[in-house]
Amino acid sequence: MPVLVAPELPAGRLTRLAQPTLATSSPAGPVTVRPWAAADAPAVLDAYADPAIQQWHVRSMTSDEAHAWVAHWPGRWADETGAGWAVEADGVVAGQVSVRRLELAEAWAEISYWVLPHARGRGIAPAALDAVTGWLVSEVGILRASLTHSTRNPASCRVATKAGYLPEGTLRRQGRHADGWHDMHVHARLADLGADGA
Repeated sequence: MPVLVAPELPAGRLTRLAQPTLATSSPAGPVTVRPWAAADAPAVLDAYADPAIQQWHVRSMTSDEAHAWVAHWPGRWADETGAGWAVEADGVVAGQVSVRRLELAEAWAEISYWVLPHARGRGIAPAALDAVTGWLVSEVGILRASLTHSTRNPASCRVATKAGYLPEGTLRRQGRHADGWHDMHVHARLADLGADGA
C-alpha cells in the first residue's frame, strides 16, 4: 500500500552520524552522556537490582544479560531503531538515557531514562535528558520526542518537566508493572517550541 506523504527524515539519517558524547552540567556538577562501553555492564547489573528501577522498568538482569544489554546498542544504532547512552557523573555511571523507539519517517522518538540511587535528586537526569533531546533535534532532525511514566512515579514526572517535556495527558491502564496495570502520563517536547515550551 503506497504511503501518500514523503518521509520527514530519510533512512540513513542516523547512521550517517557517529553516536556522540555530550557534555552538560547539573546543579551537582558536570555530566557526561556517552555511548555504553563493555566495562559499564556491572553498573547496569546494579541498576536492574535496584527495587525502584525494577518497579518502573519491569525487569531484572543477570550479569550475562547486563553485558548483552550493553552490547546490543550499536546494533540498534545501525538499524536506526534506537540508541542508548550512559550518563556519567563524578567519574562513574549515574544513569542512562535511551531512545526506545525511533521513527525517522515521522521524525519522532520515544525516550526513557533511569538514575542509580546514589545519583538521584541531583538534577542529573533532567540535564542528561535535555542534552540527548537537544542533540536529536539539532543533529538528527527529530520534531517530536515523547516519553511516558506511571502516574505513581512523581520523580519521573519532575525529570520530564524540568527537561522541557510538557504533560499532554494520561493513557489509562497502559503500563503493566509487577503490581498490576498503571495509568501512564504522556509528556512531549516539540522541536519548534524549545525546551521551555515557548
